[in-house]
Amino acid sequence: MKIRLLAGLLALGLTAVGCGGATVETSPSSSAAPQAGSSSAAGTVKIAINPWVGYEASANVVAYLLKNELGYTVELPEIKEQLAWEGFETGDVDVIIENWGHPDLKKKFIEEKKTAVEAGSTGNKGVIGWYIPKWMADEHPDITDYKNLNKYASMFKTSESGDKGQLLFGDPSYVSNEDALIKNLKLNYKVVVGGSEAALIKGAQQAQTQKKPLLFYFWDPHWLFSKTELVRVNLPAHTEGCDADPKKVACDYPEMDLDKIVSKKFAETGGKAYDLVKNFSWTNEDQNAVADDMTNNGMTGEEAAKKWVEANTAKWQAWIPK
Repeated sequence: MKIRLLAGLLALGLTAVGCGGATVETSPSSSAAPQAGSSSAAGTVKIAINPWVGYEASANVVAYLLKNELGYTVELPEIKEQLAWEGFETGDVDVIIENWGHPDLKKKFIEEKKTAVEAGSTGNKGVIGWYIPKWMADEHPDITDYKNLNKYASMFKTSESGDKGQLLFGDPSYVSNEDALIKNLKLNYKVVVGGSEAALIKGAQQAQTQKKPLLFYFWDPHWLFSKTELVRVNLPAHTEGCDADPKKVACDYPEMDLDKIVSKKFAETGGKAYDLVKNFSWTNEDQNAVADDMTNNGMTGEEAAKKWVEANTAKWQAWIPK
């Protein structure tokens, strides 16, 4: 998103910023959430749900196994990225199942506050970038080089972007370097916040099927790439430290080894639940399959997780603590 982010991930600065005054709510769409009044001898695990479907796919598979293999009750509160990290201290969150970098948050909550710890890789490789529908690249081959974007800026104008080209963004809590990139690369574009992952997906699908110009922020892993032909715009290559100063960023996003973050308390007292979370590791293809079922095949998170679990016994059995 998001970029995670693809992140994934989006207040328009280098790091994710949660919305002020946001409240913690249990996801109404997830049948993996416990019923009112339910309890479990094994205990309760709170896995934050960040707002992109790949994250939800991972969370629902882990939740399904916690419930059905280890006997835990699982809560899935919907919380934006930064607020989820704050939840480690308040007890609202035990697990962030898919973290897209966030060195600033790691420094604050792991090194300084010592309320969180890393719990290993998810196995997913995350890449945030700028994309266009394939038909645009076919008709204008040089458009995939950022140096030529200004030449095409007028094609991307919308009522929201005024006299500049539009760069469509998603949820305001996602990881974002967009404002700095536009400024530092001297691009005649304006970030327009669509507000959600769904807005980005709808825009991308319409752009390809209706041949509408669109430049938008997106991320891999995501099921959309198997359904819609998209082409990434090449920004200046990422090098170590090129994004260290949020105001001076003039390079593309790096490929990230997505990882899991848990509360320090959960790491110390979570027992088999913590072991399962730590052991959890799968591929981009695994995540995309579950996310596709949740988004396009009418399945709830729990139903999609159950389908994947039944088809991939050898993979998840290796995660279950002995």
